[in-house]
Amino acid sequence: MKAPIGPASLLEAQSRPTNVRHLVLAGLSLVAAIAYSQRQLMSVVAGPVGSELALDETELGSVMASFFVGYAVFQIPSGWLADRWGSRKSLAVFATLWSLAAGSMAIASSYASLAALWFIAGSAQAGVFPCAASSIRRWLPGTRRAFGSGTLASAMSLGGALSAYLAGRMLAWVDWRSLFLIFSLPGLAWAVAWWFWFRDSPAEHRAANAAERNWIAGDATDPLETTTQHASPTPVPWREMFTSVSMWAICGQQFFRAAAYIFFATWFPTYLAKGRGVSLEAAGELTSLPLLAVVVGSPLGGTASDWLLTRTGSRRLSRCGLSAMSMTLCAALIVAAYFVEDARLAVLVISGGSFCAAFGGVSAYTITMDMGGRHVATVFSVMNMCGNIGAALFPPAIGWFVDKTGRWEEVLLVFAAIYIAAAVCWLLLNPRRAIFQDKLISIPAGI
Repeated sequence: MKAPIGPASLLEAQSRPTNVRHLVLAGLSLVAAIAYSQRQLMSVVAGPVGSELALDETELGSVMASFFVGYAVFQIPSGWLADRWGSRKSLAVFATLWSLAAGSMAIASSYASLAALWFIAGSAQAGVFPCAASSIRRWLPGTRRAFGSGTLASAMSLGGALSAYLAGRMLAWVDWRSLFLIFSLPGLAWAVAWWFWFRDSPAEHRAANAAERNWIAGDATDPLETTTQHASPTPVPWREMFTSVSMWAICGQQFFRAAAYIFFATWFPTYLAKGRGVSLEAAGELTSLPLLAVVVGSPLGGTASDWLLTRTGSRRLSRCGLSAMSMTLCAALIVAAYFVEDARLAVLVISGGSFCAAFGGVSAYTITMDMGGRHVATVFSVMNMCGNIGAALFPPAIGWFVDKTGRWEEVLLVFAAIYIAAAVCWLLLNPRRAIFQDKLISIPAGI
């Protein structure tokens, strides 16, 4: 017979934090993986799509770019909406819309319909990470946010890697249209589950006890922790945001990092097939390696960043310094891969660079949570918009370059230079003040 729970045991149980925050992070990570599994699919099926619909590489590059054009255009509106609707409602709606658009790719019959549907999918996915950043800020204390961001980044790359691997395998027995239908289903299921289970703050979730809510509240003496878990939405100070030195630096590093990272999500399988001479199936498998490196590098980088912050109290060292060093190492490894003749060995070296980029890149998410105050989703969306402008420019630019020159080798050097530019932006960032307190210029209030 089980012994009854006495007052002391009950008090002890109530004093231990519940683990709802871990389930929240798991749910956010799952939707990141689902989102990236869908967006990665286009890069794997580009060859069959181009063959069936008679599209050249410039047109395929434009179709790929349409996703990121939509993603960039709707970043600020989706971030603004997330700050007002909350992540529960916003993410459920967004996941439903992008999954329906991805599934509808199965009935596309022309360049125009492909580009339009992929644009809609990108527009709906624009809200994923602003919502996730806002939720991580609400559900994790400052000294755990880099780990949370790293877990999120790891999940998105795991989704992309699994998509590249599985889609490459599945093309042997299903066509590309069926793949889009299959990959659209998990997002719809997730949206329903999220709507019924998640709540926007720990105080609203019945399963989170007082001990967990207090642990999440963290260090109230941190000057950058300027909001409470229950803060009501306030007007966004757009003037202060767009005249902030820190905001420009944050947006700059994201522009360059996203432009470089998107190589894996667009042209990398084609680069391996046409530049390195590997088969389409092998290209899909090899593409998964740099993405898997991100899966490992992101949580390790987040853990290292949080550890440095706890030990030193310095965001300049734990966020900016770590990121600048990691971007530089990434560039060096990519340059080294340029001189490697064996395709598989070159991909391993590039994957090492991808690991370094992920190790430091996780701070991009975290710094918006640290410095964004009450407007984390909006700040994140502005940063991510700039990143996706870079992502939208890169695929057609590479397609045009290859169409004109017929060469793929020099793309790696451009790839490396972009990461160096990201490192410079990290060195220019001042993480000691909130974004809205770091003005580049003063603009009179009447303007």
